Amino acid sequence: MAEGFLREMGEGRVDAASAGTRPREGVHPLAVAVMAERGIDISSQRAKGLDPAMAARMDLVVTVCDRAAAECPVFPPSIRTFHWPIDDPAAAPGDAAARLAAFRAARNTIERSVRDLLESLPASP
Repeated sequence: MAEGFLREMGEGRVDAASAGTRPREGVHPLAVAVMAERGIDISSQRAKGLDPAMAARMDLVVTVCDRAAAECPVFPPSIRTFHWPIDDPAAAPGDAAARLAAFRAARNTIERSVRDLLESLPASP
């Protein structure tokens, strides 16, 4: 979801990519659904494993859950890092309505966090 918001709201100012400590095939269907509610299609996104070549191109890293923050490698000081402690909506208990609500809550938090992050970045030349 963060990659989708960064691509949409970043308007070309950022090159966003999702990387996971344990990447899976595809995007969770509820993540696709709640992002579609915002007019953003993330159905073709894929999380990649974090490799040294990818890390060498990074200026900034954002982790969005505590597990990822704990398992993420240490980056050089030249790479800005942020941690957004967002509960994993895929692990939310309950019925379909409760799980959908968890995905919406995560989406809303990520959307606000992305907006704040983009506002903190220097303007493009």
